[in-house]
Amino acid sequence: MVLVKSLSSAFWAIIYVIALLFSSSIIAKQKYTIYLDADFSGAKTSSLSIKQGITTALAEVDNQLQGIEFELVVKDHRANSLRSKRNLESFLQDDQALLVFAGLHSPPLLANKDFINENKILLLDPWAAAGPITRSTTKENWIFRLSIDDSNAGRFISQKALEQGFSKPYLLLEDTGWGRSNNKTMTQALNESSIKPVGLSWFNWGAGKNHAKVLLRDIKASGADVIFFVGNANEGVTFTQAMLELPEAVRLPIRSHWGITGGDFAKRMPHSGREHLDLQFIQTNFSFLADKQVSFAEQVLEQAIKSNAEINDKHDIKAATGFIHAYDLTKLTIAAINQVVLSGNKAQDALLIHQALEHLKTPVQGLLKVYKKPFSSYNKQNPNAHEALNQGDYSLGKYNINNEVILLPSR
Repeated sequence: MVLVKSLSSAFWAIIYVIALLFSSSIIAKQKYTIYLDADFSGAKTSSLSIKQGITTALAEVDNQLQGIEFELVVKDHRANSLRSKRNLESFLQDDQALLVFAGLHSPPLLANKDFINENKILLLDPWAAAGPITRSTTKENWIFRLSIDDSNAGRFISQKALEQGFSKPYLLLEDTGWGRSNNKTMTQALNESSIKPVGLSWFNWGAGKNHAKVLLRDIKASGADVIFFVGNANEGVTFTQAMLELPEAVRLPIRSHWGITGGDFAKRMPHSGREHLDLQFIQTNFSFLADKQVSFAEQVLEQAIKSNAEINDKHDIKAATGFIHAYDLTKLTIAAINQVVLSGNKAQDALLIHQALEHLKTPVQGLLKVYKKPFSSYNKQNPNAHEALNQGDYSLGKYNINNEVILLPSR
C-alpha cells in the first residue's frame, strides 16, 4: 500500500514537473521582436531617433499587447544594401520576429523591395522617401510608409521655391534611386509651371570638397538662382562647406531634401557658418519646439523622457523627424494589432496585421495628426494605398542658432 502511494506521488510529481515545464515553454514563447534595420554608423542620429519613437509608443502599452511581450532588436546595415538583406534573412529565420522598421536610407529598401514582398516581410518605413518603395510591381505589397513620399516631395520643394520667387533652379542630386526619383518629380513639377531646370549634376556618396567647389562654380556660371539639393548629411556638409569657401557672390540659396537632417550636419556645419547661407529643407508638420503644444504632445514627450535615457527634455530629441514618424507609425501598428487576435504564429499574425493596417476601423491620434484610414488595399490603380501622409502634411524648415530644426510658417 505504501509502495502504491509512493508510486502515485511520484507519478503526479512527474506530471506536475512536465506541466510546469510545458507552461514555462508556452510563456517563454509569448514574445515578439521588432527589428529596426537602419544605419547606426553613418546616420546614427536618425536611427537613434527612430528607435526612440518606437520605444516610446511601446512603453505606452507597457511593451505588451494581448499578453505578448514586444521587444525591439537593433540591426545596423551601415547604409549597405547587402548587409540590409542579410538582416532581413536573419529576420526570416527568427520565429519571434514579427515586423521590421526601416531607417533613413532609401537604397537598401529599393534594392531589397522584391525580396521583402516575395517573403511577405511586414516592413514599416518612417523615413526613407524614394517613391517606388511603396509601389510594388506585383500583387504583394508589404511595405507601409509614414513619411515624406518623393512622388510629392520634389513637387513640394519645387512649388515652394517658385512661390519664393526663384525661377532658375539647378538640380544637384546624389546618384542613387532616391536622387533619380527626385529628378523625375522635380522636373515634372517645374514643367507644369513652364520652367525647365537650368542644369543637372550628380554626385556620389563621399564626394570631395574640391569636386564640390568645381560643381558649385559651374552651377553659378549656368545662371541658376537656386539649388535643389538631394543628399544626406555627409554630402550636405561637403557642399555647404565648399560654398562657404567660395566668394559670397558665388553662393546660391539651397532648397534641400531632408536627408541632411538625419546625421550630424548641424554640428559639422554650425550656426556660425550657416548664417551666411540661405538653406531651407522639407519637413513634416509637427515639432516639439513649437511654442504651444496640445496636451497629447506633452504627454508623449513626458513618456519619451521616461522611456529613453538619452532624452531629458524636448531639446534632446535630435533628428526629430525620425522620432515623430516612428512614434505615429508604431501607434498605427498597435491599433492594427488590437484589431485582430494574435495567434503566436509569426506568418499568420503578420498577415492579420497587414490586413488590419489596410482596414483600420477607428481613428488613431498621432503627433502629426489624427489618422483616419491612412492605408488601404494596394493595387496599381491605387498607388498611394500604403502612404499615410500627403503633400498637405509637409512644410519647410531650417536650423536655428541652437542647431535645432524649426518649422517655417506657410506663406
